[in-house]
Amino acid sequence: MSKLVTIETENHVAHVKLNRPEKYNALSAGMFEAIVSAGKSVAADHSVRAVVLSGEGKGFCAGLDFESFMAMGEKEKEDGMAFFNKPDGNPANYAQLVGYIWKQVPVPVVAAVHGVAFGGGLQLALAADVRLAGRDARFSVMEIKWGLVPDMSGTQTLRDLVRLDVAKELTYTGRIVGAEEAAELGLVTRICDDPLKAALEMAAEIAGKSPDAIAAGKQLLDNAWHGSSADGLDLEANLQKGIIGQANQVEAVMANFENRPPNYSDRK
Repeated sequence: MSKLVTIETENHVAHVKLNRPEKYNALSAGMFEAIVSAGKSVAADHSVRAVVLSGEGKGFCAGLDFESFMAMGEKEKEDGMAFFNKPDGNPANYAQLVGYIWKQVPVPVVAAVHGVAFGGGLQLALAADVRLAGRDARFSVMEIKWGLVPDMSGTQTLRDLVRLDVAKELTYTGRIVGAEEAAELGLVTRICDDPLKAALEMAAEIAGKSPDAIAAGKQLLDNAWHGSSADGLDLEANLQKGIIGQANQVEAVMANFENRPPNYSDRK
């Protein structure tokens, strides 16, 4: 049996692929575990400087695999309630980690979305730093179809991208949004003819920058965006103090002056 999620790392870019194409990468219990494990793996790999998140087959991710969960035995269903438990020290419960783990990855995550990104699949894509969508991509906050609310960290990511009234309308109706409207609303960063190619190119460009500054930039923007001005300014200054004069920052300056490609060390 093939792995439900695969990781291919080359030139400091980790390509994480959902690998259940026969089910449009729908989220079974095994997929939950594999996605969280992949996120933890790339987060712990200090040689990784950017991540691309994509789905094999005809779609990015169709959301929760209800058939799989309905087929569980009673013991498995009882165990499934553990999805609401929080791992020690983590603000997200196990179900929320499917999305939120990518916010916790210390380097930029670029999602390449094609076909469907419904329900949990959309929440997974929303947790990336950047979303590049194919012209065929379709999106839906689909939980309402099953009498549910978004519960895989979508509220914490959707709020950064769209107005409150837009988030409410999408959550209340579950309507399917095409790529162009998704771009207009702010659900995706931009539309591409080949989102995976574009995502890999963007990740390669990011990986060519100072890994210290890139990681600090993600930390700064994610934490300062909703905080107070005082906290944001303090964080900005403290992160800069930790970078300036260090080997990678000096290398960035020297490479520019010497008109050569930089040679950065992995982040600590």
